Amino acid sequence: MELLSPAGRWEAMTAAVQNGADAVYLGCGRFNARRGAENFTEEQLPQAVAYCHLRGVKVYLTVNTLLSDRELNQAEELLRLASRCGVDGVIVQDWGLAALARRVVPDLPLHGSTQMTVHSLAGVEEAARLGMKCVVLGRELSGADIRYICKRSPIAIEVFAHGALCMCWSGQCAMSAMIGQRSGNRGACAQPCRLPYRFDGGKAGHPLGLKDASLADHLTELQDMGVSILKLEGRMKRPEYVAVVTGIYAALLRENRKPTLEERRQLELAFSREGFTDGYWRGELGPEMFGARPENAPDPGELFQAAKAAYDREDLRTVPVELTAEIHAGVPARLTASDGEGHTAEVQGPVPETARNRALEAEDVKSRLSKTGGTAFRAEKVEIALDPGLSLPASAVNALRRDALEALANLRTAPPERRESPAPPMPENTHAGTEPALTVSLSWPEQLTGELLALKPEIVYLPLERIREFSWDAGQDIEFCALLPRICKDSELPALRSLLETAKEKGCTSLAVQNVGQLPLGAETGLRLRGGFGLNIFNSRSLAQCADWGLESAAVSFELRHEQVRDLKKPLPCEAAVYGRLPLMLTENCLVYNALGCKARNLCGPCRAGHALTDRRGERFPILPAFGCRSEIENSKILFLADKPEYRCCGLTYAQLRFTTEEPETCVRILARYRGLNEDTLETYTRGLFYRGVE
Repeated sequence: MELLSPAGRWEAMTAAVQNGADAVYLGCGRFNARRGAENFTEEQLPQAVAYCHLRGVKVYLTVNTLLSDRELNQAEELLRLASRCGVDGVIVQDWGLAALARRVVPDLPLHGSTQMTVHSLAGVEEAARLGMKCVVLGRELSGADIRYICKRSPIAIEVFAHGALCMCWSGQCAMSAMIGQRSGNRGACAQPCRLPYRFDGGKAGHPLGLKDASLADHLTELQDMGVSILKLEGRMKRPEYVAVVTGIYAALLRENRKPTLEERRQLELAFSREGFTDGYWRGELGPEMFGARPENAPDPGELFQAAKAAYDREDLRTVPVELTAEIHAGVPARLTASDGEGHTAEVQGPVPETARNRALEAEDVKSRLSKTGGTAFRAEKVEIALDPGLSLPASAVNALRRDALEALANLRTAPPERRESPAPPMPENTHAGTEPALTVSLSWPEQLTGELLALKPEIVYLPLERIREFSWDAGQDIEFCALLPRICKDSELPALRSLLETAKEKGCTSLAVQNVGQLPLGAETGLRLRGGFGLNIFNSRSLAQCADWGLESAAVSFELRHEQVRDLKKPLPCEAAVYGRLPLMLTENCLVYNALGCKARNLCGPCRAGHALTDRRGERFPILPAFGCRSEIENSKILFLADKPEYRCCGLTYAQLRFTTEEPETCVRILARYRGLNEDTLETYTRGLFYRGVE
């Protein structure tokens, strides 16, 4: 099982390598999920790869953010650079970038980021079909979930083992973007989950602040179930932290054991939030998983100083080599260096002379060849074939050693031969609409009224988890679309399939998929397939991928500005949210259960009644139940664009009104307002990111 450590900058990379990492992951430039880290420049990237490869360590480049059309060209050049300098894999989130990478650098391995929200076997299989060699599973999965996937996965599986946990499912968080324009999907998260909130107006606490994860006690289980890569979080943390955590995990894997009390203490000293949690692994959620870190908590000076002093020497990790010297009369001296990994270098020196005084002895040669200090090598075995009575200067022996090790280093760091191809053309803009048809997304059965349907929305989206509670006349000239939940684990599939049968019986003629793992499930139903907001569609190439998946339409990210939506090439009909409380977080931990407890935890959630979080400024964020006893946190303000013409001029086919906490009569009034039948407005509202966009 490969130990993968974070490298937010050069010193952190050195710390990881010297303390036993099998691989490091790093960002280059701004297209990565940790833009706040120092990251690497394009000039440094080849040097970093050479440093790591020389020492037998792999390098994975993170390009795991959503990208706009304008950014895809720059990201393409970064992919080409990564391929040329021998990066071992690129971690991606954006489906459009993944499709582009498969075409322009087909030999560069692709890894699916946890930002892709892949959390089921079907998701892994679809990622494999689309060219991924590895998938990073969601951190919310239990050990049983991971085991099920690993046993059946056609590609490598990567799991986060230690470090910070996002409260929201990765790739589904818009809280930082909506509040402060700093998108977590674009590497600029401001971590609003670490701030204090009051649940239902009660005492302030940290209901969104999870403790850091630690699976140090479960490494043998992870290895036995077939996990390929064990990932440590921390590209924003200090190099000394990387050194301590990497060193401990490397020792645990090497010695096949659990941590000692002293190692546990060091892990907590390095960084923790009131200890660690393995709640997700055990499948035991609840308030005990949460903790906060005091502001300005001091770093453990003594521990970090010792760690830095050790890795600064850069001799904690060296590559064993076998050196074979042949010194014979009348022919040039030769030295062969082999690393045991298939690399062998041979160099020649001068022809030895006949000794006039003291003849050269094998031990003298061995002693000089063994002096590999200042290099990444150590002479594990030295063999000497020496004719008697010869003389060779010490400088010549030293030069043989230097030349052989340099040649071996060049072999170890030589980039592989990889193909490159031109980028395919952008998709055709074949489905740009002129005036979008209005669609509605409902949350509760009472919102589905005859008055609402009389206003003829083009599509009515209904949440699949509550589909049994809705009633309507299937004979109406309106499309009813079942909206799949954004998260559905393998263990929840039977319940979902039963709900899908109900949806078809009630008259749903289409299905909105929310993640790539739902594509096979959608195909099973025979329903028309549409793409929901959970797919995070941010650019034209991602839209083309949606068309390739067979979707009839796709919702674009609500982090896009209206100009960006307008400029998208639309190879299929596009939809955007133009009204409603936008979802900020989707949490595996049910916030209502954590605060109040619950007697009937089930897949649809019993906790409907008006719960909310209130922040320090008094903003109230409603909490809705979600499939699987999860929570969805909604924005405090409602997106309102009825008085703005821009959304009608973006080439959209559909404009969605998203009703969550509204009363039935409010739903009717708002739909009528967007129809131009009244001049109603809201007392408080937001324009969302439609004009502001995100970083």
